[in-house]
Amino acid sequence: MNKFIVITSISQPTRAVLNFSKISDWKLIVVGDKKTPKQWSLKNVIFISPKKQEKIEKDFSKILPWNHYSRKMIGYLYAIRKGADTVVDTDDDNLPMKDWGKNIKFQGNYETVGNSSFVNAYQFFTDQKIWPRGYPLQKILIKNHINIKKQKVKIGVWQQLVNGDSDVDAIYRLTNNKKVKFKSRKPIILKKGSICPFNSQNTFFRKELFPLLYLPAFVTFRFTDILRGLIAQPIMWAAGYSLGFTKATVFQERNPHNYLKDFESEIPMYLNTERIMEILNKVIKKDSTIKKNLEIAYDSLIKEKIIPSKEKKLLIEWLKNF
Repeated sequence: MNKFIVITSISQPTRAVLNFSKISDWKLIVVGDKKTPKQWSLKNVIFISPKKQEKIEKDFSKILPWNHYSRKMIGYLYAIRKGADTVVDTDDDNLPMKDWGKNIKFQGNYETVGNSSFVNAYQFFTDQKIWPRGYPLQKILIKNHINIKKQKVKIGVWQQLVNGDSDVDAIYRLTNNKKVKFKSRKPIILKKGSICPFNSQNTFFRKELFPLLYLPAFVTFRFTDILRGLIAQPIMWAAGYSLGFTKATVFQERNPHNYLKDFESEIPMYLNTERIMEILNKVIKKDSTIKKNLEIAYDSLIKEKIIPSKEKKLLIEWLKNF
């Protein structure tokens, strides 16, 4: 397997980056931005500086905004051009645990859940009242009563959980902010129609779904990876793939955040999550390709003014790579 980890960073090499660089059988890519130290360097790491980005992805880099999390896409494209079979999204403040990246299988017999609605996947791994960033606020007090059934499935994306400062929204952080240690239990797979936001914290994509790595570049920082995950799920279902959640395999030593600024950045997410899924469930077609469904999804969300129209130009440039 040709396996890549992709991180973007504006800091000197962190402890997390150093630890990821030492994991055998994985190649680590770090994507820089305008704020990244110019002399950034670390052994066993492929560092893609801003200058290099403009050379290796000239057309795409030209319309991709600087100082935005979506610059990470340059790293995805680099991995894809190098023949990646698996691409993992994570961040420079996530410390890999000893079993990180072990025994990743994208097909098998797993415990599945489903109810044709939103499912808080965190509830299967903790009794703590906590929810993933992007989960509809009006549903956070509702406990899902779902039967678990074991069956054979194809997983398109694995969301492995994060201990410590797990990925939650600013409302959780401003009102509770209790750290979490998830239970070490078997993976849970969501059936078709069951939706749970997934992020870019510790996320494994299989080769067939690489087009769905696209990070919308003209939405807010705290919305971009959540929006990507919402768009991806009905497209995955149409192609016969499922979303899976596993126990935590990283511990986050979170970089400093201003929670009120995070809240402001998350407002489009709070307001639009359910509406997005209503729109997508109407337009995604089982007989369309992943690429075509991705384009249909963005066209529909642009029409509804959830995403600005300038996103389409970048998406078209992205899709030329597949």
